[in-house]
Amino acid sequence: MLRMASRVFVYGTLKRGEPNHHWLTKKENGQARFLGRGKTAAKFPLVVGTRYNIPFLLARPGEGNHIEGEIYEVDVAMFGKLDQLEDYPQYYDREEQAILTEQNENIQCWVYLIRNFPEKMMAKKLIASYHNTPEQPYSENYLNSSPEDLATDE
Repeated sequence: MLRMASRVFVYGTLKRGEPNHHWLTKKENGQARFLGRGKTAAKFPLVVGTRYNIPFLLARPGEGNHIEGEIYEVDVAMFGKLDQLEDYPQYYDREEQAILTEQNENIQCWVYLIRNFPEKMMAKKLIASYHNTPEQPYSENYLNSSPEDLATDE
């Protein structure tokens, strides 16, 4: 077994039952092991935005909600694939954040977030937990998206 590199907290389309979860289960992407559910120790704004209905964690700690998600331990290969999916560092950035586990343990995990976003993103509905819905369906066409889409978000 490869050495596991990092713990990652996922809050959007990578969660179980969501559209991009397959990234974490494809063996050719590397290894990922589900450690449990958790939530951010700090509050963050989580919104669904752009015409692709992408969940965005905005880098504004202290505002919004304690975000619910899942904790995974990933190897170096999988971490690289996640960076590719999140278009790090061009689109999303990532930083380590304290995550509270279901056992009330505080652990450090990498979290993908958006640093450069238009202020109007803060006017969107702030959610604590993301779920893909028929009302706001996630679009696989996000591959055509760019950071500029945040500025033109309707």
